[in-house]
Amino acid sequence: MAIDCGIKSNIIRSLNSLGCRVTLVPYDTGADKIEELKPDGVFISNGPGDPTDVEATIQTVKALHGKFPIFGICLGHQILSLSYGATTYKLKFGHRGGNHPVKDLESEKVDITSQNHSYAVDRKSLDGTGLTVTHINLLDDTVEGIAHKSDPSFGIQYHPESAPGPNDSIHLFDRFIRMMKED
Repeated sequence: MAIDCGIKSNIIRSLNSLGCRVTLVPYDTGADKIEELKPDGVFISNGPGDPTDVEATIQTVKALHGKFPIFGICLGHQILSLSYGATTYKLKFGHRGGNHPVKDLESEKVDITSQNHSYAVDRKSLDGTGLTVTHINLLDDTVEGIAHKSDPSFGIQYHPESAPGPNDSIHLFDRFIRMMKED
């Protein structure tokens, strides 16, 4: 199930190609409706703008914590972070283009990523939220990925399906699918 905040078609294609059947719901769909659909997992899509402007989605995601595996990309990553109590801030210039090196702190692997956003998650605000930093931008040390310590939830600031662009990070969809199978 995907919460549509401005989803790119290639995200749906990427999930479909990995065997997922994706049901789209609007950004303002309540948690009760999502629970009625009994999804294997909840994906929060990318989209435009300030993540604090989608309070309905933040509250929905908050109500779904621990009930389903959750994966957020770009705006979805920011919404997921906000739903756990973190904060975001506007970047001076934003991140644009298909050339941002991002380091996975667990594997120490660096992916060249595609990005198009103006906001970032404030690293200091993660204290006490249960979220940990999983990825950092090597150009400016901003948070590029988070995961929850106990809930099956994670988010990535960049676009792993990146069409057009590098495919270094497509494995993140596999991670989400493994989480759904384990749940």
